[in-house]
Amino acid sequence: MNLLILMADQHAPDALSFLGHPLVRTPNIDRLASRGTCFTSAYSPSPLCVPARAAIATGRDVHEIGAWDNAHPYEGTPEGWAHAATAAGVNTTSIGKLHYRSENVATGFKRSLLPMHVVEARGDILGSVRNPLPQLSKGRSLAAGVGIGETSTTHYDRSIAETACAELALRTKDKADDGRWLMFVSFVAPHFPLTAPEEFAALYNPDDMPLPAVATQEEREHPWFAGMRKSLNWDDGFDDETRRKAVAAYFALTSFMDANVGRVLDALDAAGLSENTRVIYMSDHGEALGKRDLWGKSTLYEESAGIPLILAGPDVPARRIPAPVSLTDLDATVRDALNVNGSGPAGTSLLALAQDRAEPPSEVLSQFHGGGSPSGAYMLRFGDWKYVHYVGYPAQLFHLPTDPEERHNRASDPSVSGVLAEGERRLRARLDPEEVDRRAKQAQVALVDRHGGRDSVIGRGSFGATPPPGTKAIYDRGK
Repeated sequence: MNLLILMADQHAPDALSFLGHPLVRTPNIDRLASRGTCFTSAYSPSPLCVPARAAIATGRDVHEIGAWDNAHPYEGTPEGWAHAATAAGVNTTSIGKLHYRSENVATGFKRSLLPMHVVEARGDILGSVRNPLPQLSKGRSLAAGVGIGETSTTHYDRSIAETACAELALRTKDKADDGRWLMFVSFVAPHFPLTAPEEFAALYNPDDMPLPAVATQEEREHPWFAGMRKSLNWDDGFDDETRRKAVAAYFALTSFMDANVGRVLDALDAAGLSENTRVIYMSDHGEALGKRDLWGKSTLYEESAGIPLILAGPDVPARRIPAPVSLTDLDATVRDALNVNGSGPAGTSLLALAQDRAEPPSEVLSQFHGGGSPSGAYMLRFGDWKYVHYVGYPAQLFHLPTDPEERHNRASDPSVSGVLAEGERRLRARLDPEEVDRRAKQAQVALVDRHGGRDSVIGRGSFGATPPPGTKAIYDRGK
């Protein structure tokens, strides 16, 4: 069996038509899901691009590898599933966004085509400024990018799809002479800028888009989120008209990404490889899309920390698995799917889960230490419960079957005090949240100091989304 991994960026877990979304159209991902296993409670190890991708590459939680934010990218160590597959003789290729340190990193892949890495091999250092948090206007920058048309990012995604299709055409059964292969195809959409190609924008009339649900009083007043809102000002620059346009553009980019996924899946079929290739579809994290007056990711709510995750193949049953899983489980999955010898970090093979050869993990961890966060935030999903720990701030507790939108924090409910205590006990059995928070902030202060200090980094500003290869990053303070 070969393995094809298709990855989106910032695809919200519910933005799929096969899961019942009333507006978004994803016919190609739906087609994949109809013949495979969908993990309906899948999570990112961190709701931020660079840390998530480092954890995905290694199968390790971000606190284990020091992948704190978008300026602490993966540098090739510790080695992960790509290294193991290549060492086992699998022909490994990555196409598109990796978001590692640079092209000089030992990614583990035999070949990397059209790779995107962090800007200037440094990344977004402004996100490491947290003591105290700077005053920015992320929302204004995001709103300015809402529109219709082609961008360097959409051109890049089209090139990724074209390259993947060409590579698959070379791997037809009658021509293949290199044995098993693994191909990792990583797109940027529907990540901002929220400018969508016209043919996909035409599918979504902004006037028909519902306004995102506003924050509850508890969500607005929670001190951890109050600090984030004051720092990032995500909703600055938005009015109801702009919100509807942004939602429409995001759905259009999701359909654009789905169309590129469809091109690759069609190429797999045309090459006659569908019968001996397993396919994984996933995203690195989700997207808030204006919900709770937040945009982007960076929180541990379902819309940001949750992800779509599908595994399909000739030996994969068509089913849905509601048990929580993590993208760190990709390491065990790849090793299992390609029969790669040697043990990686602890994890659960999604293939084994789908085939009833394994039990789901007892709990799933996600965490955030990036820009806008006053302190480390940790999510532990166990059973029907979701416990969120904020260092120095009140915890949150949600019962997801009865509160899927997470609008009723049960942390102060005495009837579930035992569950709250169990969540904290489980978290502290895995890590020391205060110690990890200190370690993250120490690393970030040291990084900022190496680049001229707080005032210098804030003065230079940020560049927003990482631009495609060959495109220069434009710095802006966002004010």
